Amino acid sequence: MSDDRHPAFMPLILVGGLIFGFGLAYSHMARPEVVLDFLQFEDFGLVFVMFGGAAVTGVAFVLGPRLLGRAPLTGDTFERRLKSFDRNVLVGGAIFGVGWGLSGICPGAAYASLGIGNVTILWALAGMFLGAYLQGYWRTRSETSDTAATGAD
Repeated sequence: MSDDRHPAFMPLILVGGLIFGFGLAYSHMARPEVVLDFLQFEDFGLVFVMFGGAAVTGVAFVLGPRLLGRAPLTGDTFERRLKSFDRNVLVGGAIFGVGWGLSGICPGAAYASLGIGNVTILWALAGMFLGAYLQGYWRTRSETSDTAATGAD
């Protein structure tokens, strides 16, 4: 973490997360059965929740740089960070989608689901943490082997 961040940065991140979790719980998107109904084309409420979130984000992305110039709490400049579409993005997206379909919940909503008493979601969270750990281990191992192969040339 950067030392030049505003002292309110972390408390505001916490408040933002709580508001996000409350919104997920209030809209019933923290309930896996609602998400699974959406994925089976039986309930389209999630479309409206996603559209609302996308609209607020879109407005913030357009107006933020124009009105503020710099991020208010970090002082960083606003810039786009584009990730190229490659094999890792495709495989990662596929794994995320399969996990979302099997558990009926994405990582953000899983935490909100814990807040509304869904203790069985701990299995899905454990799977997410295990998958993240294995991906990090695999990436570190492949980078090490790439470095060793390059050094041997």
